[in-house]
Amino acid sequence: MSYQLYRNTTLGNTLQESLDELIQYGQITPQLAIKVLLQFDKSINTALATRVRSRLTFKAGKLNTYRFCDNVWTFMLNDVEFREVQEVAKVDKVKIVACDGKNVNEETARR
Repeated sequence: MSYQLYRNTTLGNTLQESLDELIQYGQITPQLAIKVLLQFDKSINTALATRVRSRLTFKAGKLNTYRFCDNVWTFMLNDVEFREVQEVAKVDKVKIVACDGKNVNEETARR
């Protein structure tokens, strides 16, 4: 089972809205929509794990808060500098959610 973090992206939201519309017009069943979303979760996680080659480093000015719950780390950082080779981007606040994709169970993935 894959994490569902990417359902809250523009692509994930658009997919969910399209599926909801298809259900509303009776063109697909809710069960099929769930299968499509589960396949989306698997595909996006696999694609990001196997196809993304770029490396990004960051340096935080200050760790505001952190939390570890259900095998998921959440960090709130202030004054962060992101660097990719020669490019640098600075942001005031950033939230990082880190999940261990190797230890995913069905209950955690449904959240």
